[in-house]
Amino acid sequence: MATVPQTYDEWQHCIEVKCGIPLSANYVAERISDLENKEDFTTKKLIETWGIQHYDRTLGWFREAAVRLAA
Repeated sequence: MATVPQTYDEWQHCIEVKCGIPLSANYVAERISDLENKEDFTTKKLIETWGIQHYDRTLGWFREAAVRLAA
């Protein structure tokens, strides 16, 4: 697996296994809300550290997780 996730499955593994954070509906909704606010401190740091492309992928993965949880 790549150091920086490149796919949804790699990202999900990082969040749930490596970080030990369950992708619950509440957690996912909170993160989407934070990520959609580009004035949020953690969102700014993510973009500054990892770049806009990784930010876009991360927001997309959280949105995909929300869809999967709703199914």
